[in-house]
Amino acid sequence: MGLQALALVLTAAVLHALWNLAAKQVQVDGVAFVWLYVVGSVLLWAPIAVVWVVATGERPHWAWLYAGALTAFFHTIYQLVLQRGYERGDLNLVYPLARGTGPLLTFLFAVTVLGDRPDAVAVAGVLAVIAGVLLISLGGRSHTGSTRAGVLWGIGTGVAIAAYTLWDDHAVNALDVPPLPYFVLGLLLQIPVLTLLLGRRRALLPTVWREARSQVIAVAVLSPMAYILVLRALQLAPVSLVAPARESSIVVGALLSWWILHEPSAWRRLVGAVVVLLGIVGIVAG
Repeated sequence: MGLQALALVLTAAVLHALWNLAAKQVQVDGVAFVWLYVVGSVLLWAPIAVVWVVATGERPHWAWLYAGALTAFFHTIYQLVLQRGYERGDLNLVYPLARGTGPLLTFLFAVTVLGDRPDAVAVAGVLAVIAGVLLISLGGRSHTGSTRAGVLWGIGTGVAIAAYTLWDDHAVNALDVPPLPYFVLGLLLQIPVLTLLLGRRRALLPTVWREARSQVIAVAVLSPMAYILVLRALQLAPVSLVAPARESSIVVGALLSWWILHEPSAWRRLVGAVVVLLGIVGIVAG
């Protein structure tokens, strides 16, 4: 993986961990919260995307629309499952599991179906990332009902991550959809579905905004920034390497969950974070 792609991925990882910390701190209706930050992201980023399209002279075509529709579908599932996971489990349980399951599935699919051929060092790096994720997530915890629920929601989130990562790679490379308009189209197409899911809970929106305004703004700003950086990285490096390297966010997440949320098992999770870092070094070296 080149240095430019690595810099993009590592910056995105820090932003990703920060917005997940904000999402974990939310104590309001999850669907209403997701609706608000998706709408906020559209308001912030749609004008930028329009200016970009005009400035570059890009000509929109139908591939943009169906590519955006499918990423909207995957991201809607991802966002709702993730928020539900944070309602049921710790950040340092759900987040590492979600971020670890996704790359594992993405890597396996990319190698077996897409024909990517990473070398032995990169494969060892991927395995180290996975081992570190398991150490962070599963060791030393009693298997209470809350823990089991967190594990299940974390794995479910990881499956959604694998789905949208693989589709995003196809969209920005095979379909040649520019990352910024692709991302904004995906956001716009999420709004009708989320509005239907809200139903009568639309009456909760003013309350959710009042109680979680800072978290809504944080996610609306940071999540798109992280996502667009990763889309650009996918244009520069194979998906089988980009997806695992994103998991450097687990290191940041482990530190934040210990420092700010005071969640347990700090030392074990920090050791797991070091294992993840070693895995990332292997991926880059490969």
